[in-house]
Amino acid sequence: MAHAAPASQGVTEQLTRPRTPDVFSARTHAIAKVVVPVVLGLVYGYWAAAIQRYGGPITGWNLLLGFLSALVFAVLYGAVWHFGPRLRRELHAVLWFAFTGCAAGFLISLSGYSVLWSMWLGLVAGAGAFVIMFYRYYTHEDAAGRRVA
Repeated sequence: MAHAAPASQGVTEQLTRPRTPDVFSARTHAIAKVVVPVVLGLVYGYWAAAIQRYGGPITGWNLLLGFLSALVFAVLYGAVWHFGPRLRRELHAVLWFAFTGCAAGFLISLSGYSVLWSMWLGLVAGAGAFVIMFYRYYTHEDAAGRRVA
């Protein structure tokens, strides 16, 4: 007696893995797009103001530096986070390299080290970010920039 063999799955169904469930709602993701850059900007601005103060009294110029640093960091971080996924994976990683290198170099320059030392440490921090982000995008996206499961 012959039995019918079960129908085989298509090649594309075999190669794609099921996506992990999204724990957070769309509303939570929309709120996070605003809250994450603002919170990270405030931390960065406080950090910059604390470094520049050298343990002395808090002054108006110190507060201005902290708020402007926080504003610039939050705007640039939000721009990288928003526009980065529209780029190819290599350029996306380069964008994170530039952002991280500049942010780290600025903080190091506030601590009184030379410009060359700030530049080298900014390049090292940016290179680390580039390697990590390039690996992430290379393993999670195809060459056209579409996310792979």
